[in-house]
Order: sequence, then C-alpha cells, then structure tokens
Amino acid sequence: MKFYSFPPSPNVRKVNAVIAHLAIADIEHRIVNLAKGEHKRPEFLAINPMGKLPTIVHRGVTVTETAAIIGYLADAFPAAGLAPALDDPARGTWFRWLVFGASAFEPALLDTMMKRPEAQRASVGYGSYDDVLGALETMLEPGPWILGERFSAADVYVGAELAWAASFGAPGIAERPKLTGYIERAKARPAYQRTISA
Repeated sequence: MKFYSFPPSPNVRKVNAVIAHLAIADIEHRIVNLAKGEHKRPEFLAINPMGKLPTIVHRGVTVTETAAIIGYLADAFPAAGLAPALDDPARGTWFRWLVFGASAFEPALLDTMMKRPEAQRASVGYGSYDDVLGALETMLEPGPWILGERFSAADVYVGAELAWAASFGAPGIAERPKLTGYIERAKARPAYQRTISA
C-alpha cells in the first residue's frame, strides 16, 4: 500500500490511527509536502486530481477522502474487527456515522468556526450546527461507542473529529457530557495517543 501524506495534517493522523489499530505493516509512506506545493504537482495530481491528502493506493486502486479511506481500510483488513461484516445489520449504523462525520459535522463545524452566515436549514444537508451536535448525542445511545460496546473505525474518525473541534474551543461541545465523555474515551486509546495526539 502506498500512503501519500503530510504528517502535520489532522486527517493524515486519523488514517494513521486506523493503520495503527489494523497493525498494517506493508506500507510505503510517501510524504507530499503541502508547504512546498508538492500536492499540486502533475505527478501527484495524476493520482488525486484534487491534490488532497491523505491518499492511498492499495492493490492498484486509489482511495481519497479521509472517511472513505478509513472505511476502505477497515474492510480491506477485516481481522482487526474495525468494521461490521457485510451481512451484519450493525454495518448500517457504522456507515451512517462514519459518513455523518464527513458530510454533516465537518461542514457545520467549519461554518460555525469561520462565522459564515447560517444557511437556510432546508438548503444544507446538515440543518444547523446545533442539529448536528444533537444528532451526535443520539449516536452514543446506548454507548460507550457508536456500535455500543464495540469500538470501530467510525469511532476513530468521529472521535478524532470531535476531539480536534474541542481542542480549539468549538462551541457547544464542552456543555454536552455525552460528547465530552466520548472524546475522553477516544483519546485514552493507545493508538490515538501514538498517532493523533503525537
């Protein structure tokens, strides 16, 4: 597997955490220096036309977008148990929240932190930032993880997203004990401490 990354990136660290949980050893790390504009050079754009990191190439297939990479790796290395099997009904819940982190939480958070004017709820898929935080609380019923007692790759992604947001004081998180407890559980995992908080 080729892993194109730039270590300071929060999204690269999330993928590194999944790699640590999966104990993947056969990886060719390729640093693409964002500060030097290497992500916009033709040779990298031929791999990922968006010029974004992280990017992986595994068995000849290019996978981009952090949530997609995390889901793909969890499926490609099933022995670690980070994704429910194809015939497991829990797979729907797993996919739901893995994608929710990327498609709802992240854009709502960026809107809030960048003080963009709030869009009409009907015109954006996530409604509002408060809607998203409320939905994330329901994600943890019954908890402690997205799949109850079972930790999964979705927790790596969503837990790291929430921890990142809380680290710079994103509003509304500190006031929600379900979310703060989830963040602390995610941060306590050894793979998180080695790869995301390093």
